[in-house]
Amino acid sequence: MTTNKRDPDRERRDRIVAEARRYREEREQGYREQALKMYPWVCGRCGREFTHKNLRELTVHHRNHDHDNNPPDGSNWELLCLYCHDNEHSRYIDQVRYGGSTSDKAEEPAATFKPFADLKSLLKNKG
Repeated sequence: MTTNKRDPDRERRDRIVAEARRYREEREQGYREQALKMYPWVCGRCGREFTHKNLRELTVHHRNHDHDNNPPDGSNWELLCLYCHDNEHSRYIDQVRYGGSTSDKAEEPAATFKPFADLKSLLKNKG
C-alpha cells in the first residue's frame, strides 16, 4: 500500500533551483542588454558581424570569468560569438586544470634521450 505523500525536501530543492535559474536569467538579461547597447555587434576574436537575425549567437564573455562582476562601464565584458566563447572557456579550463603559463615550459628539463644518436654506425654495419 503506497501513499501519495510529497517529498518536502524535493519540493524545497526544486524551488531553490527554479529561483536560481530565474536569478541567473535576470542577471544575464541585464548585462547582456547593456553590452549589446555599448559595443558593436562584432565578435571580439574572429571579427564576425551580427545582425538582429543572428544576434542570439553573440554572447557576453566575462574577461575575468567572474559572472557576478558586471561593472556598468562594461570593462569586464567582451562580445564573442558562440564558437570563440566556447574556445575561450575551454582554454581557461585547460589552464586551470593543467597549468599553462609559458614560463612553466622553460623550467622543464630538456629531453636527454637521442633515438638516432647511433644510427650512422648501425647503417655502416648493415651495408
